[in-house]
Amino acid sequence: MNRRAMVKGALGGVLGLTLPPFARFAFSQESPAVVPVSEGFVMLTGVGGNVLVRTASTGQVLVDSGAAAFTDAVLSHLRKLPGGGRVTTLFNTHWHRDQVGGNLAFGRSEATIIAHEKTRARLATDYYLGTEDRYEKALPAAAHPTVTFFSGDKTLAGNERIEYGHLLEAHTDGDIYVFFRDANVLAAGDAISPLKDPVLDWFGGGWLGGRVEAQEKLLKLSDEKTRIVPSYGPVVGRAELQAELDMTRVLFDRMLELVKKGMSAQDMLDAGVMKGL
Repeated sequence: MNRRAMVKGALGGVLGLTLPPFARFAFSQESPAVVPVSEGFVMLTGVGGNVLVRTASTGQVLVDSGAAAFTDAVLSHLRKLPGGGRVTTLFNTHWHRDQVGGNLAFGRSEATIIAHEKTRARLATDYYLGTEDRYEKALPAAAHPTVTFFSGDKTLAGNERIEYGHLLEAHTDGDIYVFFRDANVLAAGDAISPLKDPVLDWFGGGWLGGRVEAQEKLLKLSDEKTRIVPSYGPVVGRAELQAELDMTRVLFDRMLELVKKGMSAQDMLDAGVMKGL
């Protein structure tokens, strides 16, 4: 086992004690709604995870597809937007079911589904949910990503540049960002968490050190005018991202020092690792 894996294991223990697993309380009672983001972009909320929509008469581009239970609501809203529900491209920021639940409908309509290769692998096979002690069944083939990558790539929607890349172990092992460069709209998935405690899917590859690195990368991509779209919560700006990174880095640095002293997760809590956070 290498040093990185040992640190991940130690830090994963304390996070498991301090952060609620897959807490979705903030939006659990929200009805599906369309929220403006910037010119040509809206966000569908109350459909599981947020769904970012780039609207255009030539076709819509989505980032995430919401939870399966809300697929009909997503489709209904999309039909009322420019592009009339014709989705040409769908990005998956990671493989949790509240982000990919609508994949099947869009895959059957022959939309291109783009994701990290780890997301494709997770959706194509049964995977273990440690917090629930059960296996999540694989999705049908039509719901799988059709274009995958490891580090990053770029594409066009009309004349608009879309850049996307890996956020290593920020929340899962398949996290990505999607940056609409010309519009200055950045979809960050669950790598940021502006409205609730962050969730680190330990069994799915996420850890606190990866989250720090991912947020640093997002900060470098953004500027003062960037609209940053999370999986849950409102659209935020660079200042809110910086504030979350500052807190995440403080927690990571504290934990790392206590790991070096051989402390257990409970020892860290007793020592006040979460004080002020």
